[in-house]
Amino acid sequence: MKKIGIFIVIFFVFGNTNYSQNLDIDLLRKINLDRNPALDPTFKLITNSVSPVGLAAPVIAFSTGYFTNDSALKMKGIYLAESVLVSGFVTISMKYAIQRDRPFVTYPDIQKLTGAGSPSFPSGHTSEAFATATSLSLAFPKWYVIAPSFLWASAAGYSRMHLGVHYPSDVLVGALVGAGSAWLCHELNKRYFK
Repeated sequence: MKKIGIFIVIFFVFGNTNYSQNLDIDLLRKINLDRNPALDPTFKLITNSVSPVGLAAPVIAFSTGYFTNDSALKMKGIYLAESVLVSGFVTISMKYAIQRDRPFVTYPDIQKLTGAGSPSFPSGHTSEAFATATSLSLAFPKWYVIAPSFLWASAAGYSRMHLGVHYPSDVLVGALVGAGSAWLCHELNKRYFK
């Protein structure tokens, strides 16, 4: 599975083939230009929910653990925060190292429906959403946490394309960075903070 992820990253980002870029922009055009405009407010709401949820999840977990004197829950809150922070660090580092223009800059027919300032690759919103969803799922491994978390994170990733601010490859790699950051933090915490 790891090899497939690495291949996808290399294929979309580092492969200077017209095919990979055409596939990326063709899929984005289908999503963005053929969208249902009635769903624009819904996807803006989902996009705008990413940072508040990414902040609220660790704060709520840690605060609940603090007030109930539950050290395990406090540690889960810290783990949730670590995952989002590591994901953010990796994402920002990649954005400024790669410097990929946003799709609406390169392709003027793409309709930009929300704000977007930093470079495009990878998607920071998607990375944060998947770091939050993955860390919640690992910290609280119940179906009623896992299913809504990943449904929300997937909707957040899709919203970035619907709103015209990211390529599909930005979203895919953002999801891998977010989930990978949460998994890495989980493994390190398991090893060093039993």
